[in-house]
Amino acid sequence: MAVSKNSTVIGVFHDEGRAQEAVRALRQANFREDQINVVARRNDREAGETEQGNHAGGGAVTGVVAGAGVAALWSLGVTFGMLPVIGPILAAGPIAAALISAAGGAVAGGILGALIGMGIPEEEAKYYEGEVHSGRVLVTVSADGRYDEAWSILERYGAYNRQTSATAACATRPTSTTARTGNQHKIEVHEEQLRVQKTPVQAGEVRVHKEVHTQQQNIQVPVEREEVVIERRPASGAASTSDIRAGEEIRIPVREEQVRVTKENLVKEEVSVGKRKVTDTQQVQSEVRKEDVKIEKQGDVKVRETVGTGKKR
Repeated sequence: MAVSKNSTVIGVFHDEGRAQEAVRALRQANFREDQINVVARRNDREAGETEQGNHAGGGAVTGVVAGAGVAALWSLGVTFGMLPVIGPILAAGPIAAALISAAGGAVAGGILGALIGMGIPEEEAKYYEGEVHSGRVLVTVSADGRYDEAWSILERYGAYNRQTSATAACATRPTSTTARTGNQHKIEVHEEQLRVQKTPVQAGEVRVHKEVHTQQQNIQVPVEREEVVIERRPASGAASTSDIRAGEEIRIPVREEQVRVTKENLVKEEVSVGKRKVTDTQQVQSEVRKEDVKIEKQGDVKVRETVGTGKKR
């Protein structure tokens, strides 16, 4: 995170090219011109060449600063050497107006006063003022609720602040796209890589419940019953000694089985419900950009190309 606890994000850059790339990235992220400031120190050569013009044209400089933001100037290909000059300071963005007095071009309160005016604590403001005087490039952003996003962009291009180690920032930050050391020029070659993130989402829902269905069931049940068997046969016709009496009868009870139906609940099946993780392979596709170095020669020029630790190829 940037050092300030307020809404102003501050990043310090060793390389002005990386600072310029960071500003472009901020503009692409829809940070406005009036939210971005850049402050840098002129080198001795620039100071000597522009000193006379600076005193003579202070009013014109003020107009340039007020009329265009730093990203707008850089979008036209303007380098730090062509940014509005305020004494020994090169500045663009709203902070430039705070560095110029109404009297016509003099530095009013310096970088320290301008940063304090932006709400930066004095101790932190002194630190950043010292970084500018040491040749660093200062980029500030009025984040307006997008604090983390602004700092992430600055840090991506190699920025550090009072809370992060400047040494570590130098060791880990990307170097400039084109850097010169001694009599050598270096060009970085970049390529994009895909990074895949997985987020659990609900793909659906399984609902398990019971329903009751009624059906007619027929069962054949054998039952027993008694029948009365009456058998008649002719008598012998012999004389009988019994009198003839009315009302003589024989009673025989007749039984049969009756069917009574009852119902009993039985466990017919058991269903277990649970979840398990299954791994599938899903193919994702996206376009990535890759830089390549093309070497073009004009005239009779010999080029020796090496790979790795000086091996010729």
